Amino acid sequence: QLLGVQCLVPTIGLATRNPTTITRMVPLKPSSKPIRTVYVPKMSVEGDFDPEAISKARESAQSGSITATLRALYKFTRPHTIRGTILASITGTIRALIDTPGAIATANWGFMLPRAIVGMVALLLGNAFIVGINQIYDKDIDELNKPFLPVASGEMSKRAAWIAVVFSGALGPILVKRNFPDVLFKLYSFGLFLGGIYSVPPIRTKKNPLLAGLTIATVRGFLLNFGVYYAVKDAIGATFSWSPKVAFVARFMTIFATVIAVTKDLPDIEGDKAFQIETFATRIGVKRIAQGASLCLLLNYVHAVATGVLAGPGTFNLIPMIGGHLALAAMLIFRFRQLDPDSMPSVKKYYKHIWDLFYLEYGLYTLI
Repeated sequence: QLLGVQCLVPTIGLATRNPTTITRMVPLKPSSKPIRTVYVPKMSVEGDFDPEAISKARESAQSGSITATLRALYKFTRPHTIRGTILASITGTIRALIDTPGAIATANWGFMLPRAIVGMVALLLGNAFIVGINQIYDKDIDELNKPFLPVASGEMSKRAAWIAVVFSGALGPILVKRNFPDVLFKLYSFGLFLGGIYSVPPIRTKKNPLLAGLTIATVRGFLLNFGVYYAVKDAIGATFSWSPKVAFVARFMTIFATVIAVTKDLPDIEGDKAFQIETFATRIGVKRIAQGASLCLLLNYVHAVATGVLAGPGTFNLIPMIGGHLALAAMLIFRFRQLDPDSMPSVKKYYKHIWDLFYLEYGLYTLI
């Protein structure tokens, strides 16, 4: 016979917080005792779920430890997104200098380096604002999907999170307004606006998978790469123009960021379902999304190779443009073949490898 077994278990995090009722039909023999269903925590994107470690980190932060507080703040900024921002800044700067004849030899480094640092800080503040406000409004969801995040775990209070978000959202635009052209200030402000409405009701574009993808692709794919290149060109007194390499990376990274926007929901499918957040992953399933994402990235690499082959002589360095992208495409296929869509640790690794490919593309950007 089938017996409905119901139990109350905590939503991944603290044992006393937000219990979730889970019902499962399990076959029982007539003489069997009732079976209690245990909810097994899923793997998170940035780290394994370790309730003991989370509890210790929370206690340390709440005790007033400066080290623990700084560690919580670091986690609050979502380090894997910071790496992407820093790489985009460094490689965009290098690309702009290489594309401008004589710029490296004649550059006023005493002026450019401080300005570059200010620009980097502004971008990191914008990054912190966007990921921080998301953690505030997604606290309940993160307790299920990402219990290691500081707001969800209790390492950082909502009040402290709001202070960090308001500080980042205020200082970033001030730095851009005072140090960069007006067009960059407008683009920066537009990026903050898109990042805010992604999480904040009533718009909350993350609830619509298409709008969520467009938001992330616009901010991380186009605005970031275009903005850095434009800022460097302005700093060295060169006129901005769409070089083939910048146009390529803007296209390529916009598509790549769109794929990240979709695949980021793969490890979060349980929490998104529980809180009625509609994503492509909840609608279509992990396997099909992984297949579609891998196909899109593979076509993106085909587009990169075709761009190198069809471009005029001297437009690109063909070894990194063609050979490099073929190598990354081979890595993508290898990682996809390792994916087990029914295993959350495997899904987590797959998503991490997509970010690794994202980082590696910025390395190629300086070489093509």
